[in-house]
Amino acid sequence: MSVPTALDDAYATCRRIAAEHGRTYYLATALLSPERRRAVHALYAFARMVDDIVDHADDPAWILDPADRTPARPRTLPSSLAPGVHDPDRRLAPVSGGISPAQHLDLVEKQLRLAIEQGDIDTADLRRRQIITATADTIARYDIAHDHIWTFLDAMRMDVPGTTVHRRRYASMAELGEYMRGSAAAIGLQLLPVLGTVVPVAEAEPAAAALGEAFQVTNFLRDVAEDLDRDRIYLPADELAAFGVDETRLRACRATGRTDPPTRRALAHLIAVNRDIYRRAVPGIDLLTPRVRPAIRTAAILYAEILDQIEAADFQVFATRATVPSRRRIMVAAKGFTTTRRHSVAAFRST
Repeated sequence: MSVPTALDDAYATCRRIAAEHGRTYYLATALLSPERRRAVHALYAFARMVDDIVDHADDPAWILDPADRTPARPRTLPSSLAPGVHDPDRRLAPVSGGISPAQHLDLVEKQLRLAIEQGDIDTADLRRRQIITATADTIARYDIAHDHIWTFLDAMRMDVPGTTVHRRRYASMAELGEYMRGSAAAIGLQLLPVLGTVVPVAEAEPAAAALGEAFQVTNFLRDVAEDLDRDRIYLPADELAAFGVDETRLRACRATGRTDPPTRRALAHLIAVNRDIYRRAVPGIDLLTPRVRPAIRTAAILYAEILDQIEAADFQVFATRATVPSRRRIMVAAKGFTTTRRHSVAAFRST
C-alpha cells in the first residue's frame, strides 16, 4: 500500500473543498477517471479560494495578516453570509496592517506563478499552499494555457473595490460578457485539456466557453438576492429595463422576499436567454473524449435544471435558493454511470 505524498494530500484537500461547496460539479466528477477527477477538483478549489477573497472584499475584517499570510477571521459573521463561510481555524488579526483584497489577489497570482515556475510557494497557510500546489501540478500535467488562469484572475479583480477594473453593475449582456470571458469561459477552457477532445482543442473551445457562460448565468439568476446583499447586480440593466425593472425594484423584491410581476417577466426572459446558451453549448460535449462525456452532460443537465426549479417556485429567487433535489441529482448521475461503464467496456473490447 503506497504512502500518500504531500501532493496527494494537496489534491485531497481540493477534493474536500469540491465536495463541500460544489455539489453538482462534485457529483459529476465521480464519473471521471481518478486522474481527471482530481485535476478538476484542483481547478475548482482554486476558483473557490479566489471567489472567497472576492466575496469578502467589502468586509473590513477580511484582510490578510502579513505576519503569517493568513486571512484574518472576522469578529462577527455578516448576517448576509451563510454560516460556515469563514474557516474557524483562521485566527483573529487587527484590521489595520493587513493587505487589501486587491493585493490579496495579486499575492495569490504571484504564488501560483512561483509554484508553476519553481514548484513551491512562500506561505504559512497550509490550505492555500495545498490548493496552489495541486493547481500548479494540474496546469503542468495537462499543459493548460496559463493565459486562461490569468484571464480568470483579471475578471475576479472586476469584483474587488480598489482595482482599476472594479464594476458592480452591467449595462448590457455585452458588458456582462466581458466579465464572463474570464469568470466563466476561461474555466471551460481550463478544463478542456483535462477532459480531452476528439478534435483539435481549438475546435472545441467555443462550445466549452459557452458552457462555462451558461453555468455562470444560471448562478446569476439563482443568486440574485445574495448578490444584491453584496451590492452587486449581474443581470444586464437594459434587459431588465425592457420589463420595467430597475435596481430600486429589485431591492424592493429583496426587502419583501417576493418577486413582483415585472421582475418575474424579466427573470423568465433571462432564463430563456440562458437556455439558448445551453443549446449552443451542449452539442460541444460530443467533441470531448467519449469517456468524459457522461460527466459533463450530467453537470449540464443538473445545472440547467436549476432554471426549472426557479420556474417551479414561481421565480421566488428573493426568498429561497433554487436547488435540484438530491434524489434527482442521484438519478441523473446514476444514468451517467451506466453510460460511462458502457464506454469503458467498449474501449476494453476494442483493445
